[in-house]
Amino acid sequence: MLAWVAACGHFGFDPTGSPGDGGRATGDGGSADGGSSSTPSCVALPATCGASASDSCCDSPMIPGGTFYRGDDASTDGMFTDMTHAATVSTFRLDKYEVTVGRFRAFVAAGQGIQSSPPASGAGARSLNGLAVAGGWDSSWNSNLEPNSAALETAIACGGANYGTWTPVAGSNENRPITCVTWYEAMAFCVWDGGFLPTEAEWHYAASGGSEQRAYPWSSPASSLAISCSETNYGGANAPQTLCSAAGPSDVGSWPDGDGDWGQSDLAGNVYEWVLDWYATPYMTPCNDCADLTVTSARVMRGGSFYVDETRERAAERLNYYAGTPTDRDGDLGVRCARAP
Repeated sequence: MLAWVAACGHFGFDPTGSPGDGGRATGDGGSADGGSSSTPSCVALPATCGASASDSCCDSPMIPGGTFYRGDDASTDGMFTDMTHAATVSTFRLDKYEVTVGRFRAFVAAGQGIQSSPPASGAGARSLNGLAVAGGWDSSWNSNLEPNSAALETAIACGGANYGTWTPVAGSNENRPITCVTWYEAMAFCVWDGGFLPTEAEWHYAASGGSEQRAYPWSSPASSLAISCSETNYGGANAPQTLCSAAGPSDVGSWPDGDGDWGQSDLAGNVYEWVLDWYATPYMTPCNDCADLTVTSARVMRGGSFYVDETRERAAERLNYYAGTPTDRDGDLGVRCARAP
């Protein structure tokens, strides 16, 4: 978050004719079997997410695979401006909602996300970069987890008065996105919950509406730059800054007019989301179910937040000062999980 970030550690075109359009506009693709009360983090949770407060917080719509362009990663505004960074992703599921406080509370209560109960070595691995398995948990990361649950709870309260969402006991924040989680905790949560962190290409594909190349997840026509507090929880650029929500992160799914092409909510605004990749430029090319797994100084965050202006909410936005060291914690930084189809 730009105003206080130093305290928390960091400042429709189908190029191949691929089936990137399948299943559009349903808003519930795969919801019947794509994440429900059987998902570990939702076993004991009521269905209270979304604008109607009646949706499973673990809904995970299907996204049909296809090919799209990742835009110009050197652009100062993140807009789709060239056709040199094609990427192809296979069909996958992406959670409709950012991980909520309630879901993360189940993770903490299960004694997860700490050094004494890390993910198994290789957990979360799948077929990436042409390899049979890649991108799974590395046991050398265990030391980056907090030593015990009490320490974890203290750490994820980092936001404090600066929009943090974690509370020691369940209360009114249970449907707000969990914030102040490190990349390691985000990865550990998604693995425990039966999924994995999306790759940057997968996340971007979902936010762009695949081959539609949407400027924002809700853009229709795709090139439209129309944005308001009707579509997303974002911050104005003017001083004094105007926020759509003075309380910071809103309950997940509170802005349904901004849902993406396959029904995912808050792909722009609300909170930034960790993805699997290390940050590097230019994009990895070629990209066929690719992820940049070569260690650099930072992991990638995508999606903008309630605190940044409209240019930072765009689907193609990718500036290096929005990538963070994996131990970063921030009051506008959360996570969303992906899953096998």
